[in-house]
Amino acid sequence: GSNTSQATKKLRIQRAFHPGSDSKAQCKCAYKVISPSLSGSWIFIFKMGLFDALRDFSLLTWLREERQSRRLILLIVFIALLLDNMLLTVVVPIIPSYLYTVDDEAAQMVKNHSMTPLSPSSTFQSIVSLYDNTTRVTGFSPQMSTAGPMSLAPTFVSPQNQSDCPKADDQLLNENVKVGLLFASKATVQLITNPFIGPLTNRIGYQIPMFAGFCIMFVSTIMFAFSSSYTLLFLARSLQGVGSSCSSVAGMGMLASVYTDDEERGNAIGIALGGLAMGVLVGPPFGSVMYEFVGKTAPFLILAVLAVLDGALQLFVLQPSKVEPESQKGTSLITLMKDPYILIAAGSICFANMAIAMLEPALPIWMMETMCPRKWQLGIAFVPASISYLIGTNIFAVLAHKMGRWLCSLIGMLLVGISILCVPLAKDIYGLIVPNFGVGFAIGMVDSSMMPIMGYLVDLRHVSVYGSVYAIADVAFCMGFALGPSAGGAIARSIGFPWLMTIIGLVDIMFAPLCFFLRNPPANEEKMAILMDSNCSMKTRSYSTQGSSYQMGDDFDPESPE
Repeated sequence: GSNTSQATKKLRIQRAFHPGSDSKAQCKCAYKVISPSLSGSWIFIFKMGLFDALRDFSLLTWLREERQSRRLILLIVFIALLLDNMLLTVVVPIIPSYLYTVDDEAAQMVKNHSMTPLSPSSTFQSIVSLYDNTTRVTGFSPQMSTAGPMSLAPTFVSPQNQSDCPKADDQLLNENVKVGLLFASKATVQLITNPFIGPLTNRIGYQIPMFAGFCIMFVSTIMFAFSSSYTLLFLARSLQGVGSSCSSVAGMGMLASVYTDDEERGNAIGIALGGLAMGVLVGPPFGSVMYEFVGKTAPFLILAVLAVLDGALQLFVLQPSKVEPESQKGTSLITLMKDPYILIAAGSICFANMAIAMLEPALPIWMMETMCPRKWQLGIAFVPASISYLIGTNIFAVLAHKMGRWLCSLIGMLLVGISILCVPLAKDIYGLIVPNFGVGFAIGMVDSSMMPIMGYLVDLRHVSVYGSVYAIADVAFCMGFALGPSAGGAIARSIGFPWLMTIIGLVDIMFAPLCFFLRNPPANEEKMAILMDSNCSMKTRSYSTQGSSYQMGDDFDPESPE
């Protein structure tokens, strides 16, 4: 009957789009069957084919199958570090110019109100000043208000010429301190938060702090987009420090716990630092170009959208509602901070990153004083350092394990110091390419060497629980970015930018020889006994963490005694 015919029709249509047999014959058969009502049947075929395609391959299915994969966890940490450091650096070219514009407009408004009565020529000067949304110097006096129409020409030309090249007046020099304190607020808050986040991850696991970091980062990004006062921008930057602490400590600890082999851990952390490097790379030019041609709000809204996508991925994969503490109690934070080898590694991270941290607020202002740059060039100046950092972290993530991480870090510290000393020698933006490239490449050498060493030192000398040691690593990173901008801004104002670069360059060069002590750090007696046992080698084939079993390599044998 009709029911049998309809069932046969559906069966043939399904076969026509089901893989595995002769598709051409099935398509002909399906066409013959549906020819009486061609239009409606084609819609039905389309729906069935789409349903089969979604059933056969689905992104959600793939994510569900790969949920326990280390690669997916590495991807989440990569994206989190990318967004964090994009937000960290996107403000570098925006904030100095934006704050100077806001302060200058306020000064112009006060000056215009003080001019009584307001003349037609001074009104024209005010229009020109508001049109030119960069730095301005006005030399118009109230006595010129009675001049004829010819007096308008010099009034127009003078601000236009000087607006592109501000000199080192008191207002511009004061921006060093304001911008330095604003940039340092994030690292200062992160520095205070890290000692609490590290032990917290040991108690409740890495998932909840990781997701909390995303939520806080999203709120901070929205605040940056719509804040127009220095106070709100300062609050947004400080709030970012809390979110960054959660993301970086939990992310690095999670990677160290799922990559237990020293070489694999170094490679994984190198890839994760690639996300940090890409954020540092993309942030300044992205911020400067968007600020120049779109406005201040646009770059932060784009980052907010990307943050939402990362949060959705974390929700699905990490399931942050679960509390999964570590199976063993980790070494206390105080004990780790007393370890001299951990302190040397942390010091390398701190002083290497302090160099770029001092550059970020001071270099754009120094360029405004000496090079007459456009706003987009303030961010482009950091591109060589960002590209070389990305190259350095990827190359030495693998190479440092072979040549010795201590040697890689020692060379990197020397190269940071030499490159920083060469920055003030630049006469234009092209002269900054080589020294900035050297700074970024050298910091990439140090970070990709010292981050894995922190986990290795815990394995070698303490209990293999990584939340606290990567809290120390993040504290070192934050100290560089807290002391760098705050102290750097004051030093640049008092004795000048060249002396600032000289001081931090010499500090890096003098610290470099201490990396020699990391050549062969001793293990404690209990750890040495374990390491000498051939059945407990460093290249562990399998491991279990937080209730989930993972596979170390393709040659994994679950029944092997090793």
